[in-house]
Amino acid sequence: MPSDSSIKVMLVDDHPSMLAGMKSVIDNQHDMQVVTTASNGEEAIQQYERERPDITLMDLRMPGNVSGVEAIMTICKSHPEANILVFSTYDADEDIHLAMQSGAKSYLLKDMSIPEICSAIRKINEGEESIPETVATRLDEHSHRQTLTEREREVLEALLKGHSNKEIASTLYISIDTVKTHLKTLFHKLEVRDRTEAVVTAIRRGILHLD
Repeated sequence: MPSDSSIKVMLVDDHPSMLAGMKSVIDNQHDMQVVTTASNGEEAIQQYERERPDITLMDLRMPGNVSGVEAIMTICKSHPEANILVFSTYDADEDIHLAMQSGAKSYLLKDMSIPEICSAIRKINEGEESIPETVATRLDEHSHRQTLTEREREVLEALLKGHSNKEIASTLYISIDTVKTHLKTLFHKLEVRDRTEAVVTAIRRGILHLD
């Protein structure tokens, strides 16, 4: 049975089955207990302030006005000591980079084994590092890639919607020649040859999301 010295865990996920499953896993550990849950970023911020958990397992993509990354940033701004571990299905390097930049202490994947997840919780709670090898590899890959500008990301979003150069120019209030320049730079940075490949690569890396 968990004691007063147990690691207090908050779970944040918009899937009830995932919350129930992880709550069962955590509560069955001799040294952990789930003290609260949340189903979106706004609830996560409120519940963190209320419960001050030792560890937070946070999904990134949830409904509502506050994303997982935004919730992490908000919590860490007020509580730099917060131990937030992202718990996600997605292993794209951009998602991982944004999560770690926002203040997360680690990035766990939902297909990891229960012993691996619990080990990470214990290590982070003790002030140690615990970054899965796959995640570390993705972060290393990201560090060697060129960063996209906000305008280049807007052009990518337009490509995802299937917009033509003329439509992109009209939407972003820029000339068609400027659109072509952005596309050329995008293709170079993403190391692709055409619009379709740019979109596919951006989705794979987590720069664009379909949901």
